Amino acid sequence: MRFGTVATAAIGLLANTVSASTDAEASDDFINQLNEQAIQNLNTTETAKRSCNLFTAGVRKDWTYLSAKERKAYISAVQCLLAKPSKIDPTFAPGARNRYDDFVAVHINQTLTIHGTGNFLTWHRYFTWAYETALRDECGYTGYQPYWNWFYKPDDPYNNPLFDGSDTSMGSDGAYMEHNGTLASQGNLFVPSGKGGGCVKSGPFKDMELHIGPVSPAMRGLAANPSPDGRLGYNPRCLSRDLSPTVFTKFFTLQNLVNITIGQASNSIGSFQTEFQGRFGDAFLGLHTSGHTGIGGEASDVFSSPNEPTFFLHHAMVDRMYWIWQALHLSKANTIAGTITINNSPASRDALKSDILNMGGVLAMNRPISDLFNTLGDSPLCYIYI
Repeated sequence: MRFGTVATAAIGLLANTVSASTDAEASDDFINQLNEQAIQNLNTTETAKRSCNLFTAGVRKDWTYLSAKERKAYISAVQCLLAKPSKIDPTFAPGARNRYDDFVAVHINQTLTIHGTGNFLTWHRYFTWAYETALRDECGYTGYQPYWNWFYKPDDPYNNPLFDGSDTSMGSDGAYMEHNGTLASQGNLFVPSGKGGGCVKSGPFKDMELHIGPVSPAMRGLAANPSPDGRLGYNPRCLSRDLSPTVFTKFFTLQNLVNITIGQASNSIGSFQTEFQGRFGDAFLGLHTSGHTGIGGEASDVFSSPNEPTFFLHHAMVDRMYWIWQALHLSKANTIAGTITINNSPASRDALKSDILNMGGVLAMNRPISDLFNTLGDSPLCYIYI
């Protein structure tokens, strides 16, 4: 870091948030300052001679600050994937009906080896990049993957431009459906029902039809895929949501943000990703799992959560957090921790940088973890966040 110590960083950055009137405003101010510091740090270490640098990289932006035209272009590209035929082997995923389903199928198939593992951050970085690339190369999208800023309106997601149900949003909350809440954090945390639970009521994805999954939905009222072909069999249904300000305000906090970026949990990649993903035995969701749980509905299933089209905005924000952590901890940026099975169950060997990130043969070529550390690494990644 360019700061002398983590403590110095904390004092310097947090001092600029004291005037914020709410925790959410303070968190928003703070992460923007971290983002600026990340770019400054990269500016001192990355070479402009490389073809990919801070001046040539793609720029991923906050959905909140995209223009209406930019949002509609992104929405149109997602709808394009929903209209394109699947490329996946139908004997592998018989329920897949479109190109979007290919991403869901690959995620479902690998869930137990890409969560609570040493490859969690890099696999999802590559997965999100592959989706962005499909939008650009297959659907003519000229922008880059936007992200969902968790710290904007966590107490009022219904009026967040991502979920407000307008034609420039990713759709509204679900229609009200009586259900007995959500059992999150591996069953250790009960989340009360919100105002939704049923099919998305309005917006561009109101009539979106899902085809595969769910496998293990945390929200009560959703049943696992009944198809005789199993979790990847055909199971047509609507997109459901149950937005939860309760979850967002409980976990999208300045304290949790500070802890994983410059606080105690930021000291190693192991502590960073554990706190980030969640300490489920303690009923602590972490920033990552809070996003899925707080959206509810289809997003609550760790296996088939990419059925929810905001998945990729959520995981762009996950990647932004990882990118910031790397830039603020440059000496540790290329480290990994964890095994190759979910929460080391069953017990398995430690993950290696040479381990292959598998994109199922239909999303992107397989690459080792080491290829995905640097978002300014020329191949395959070349992007930053603002």
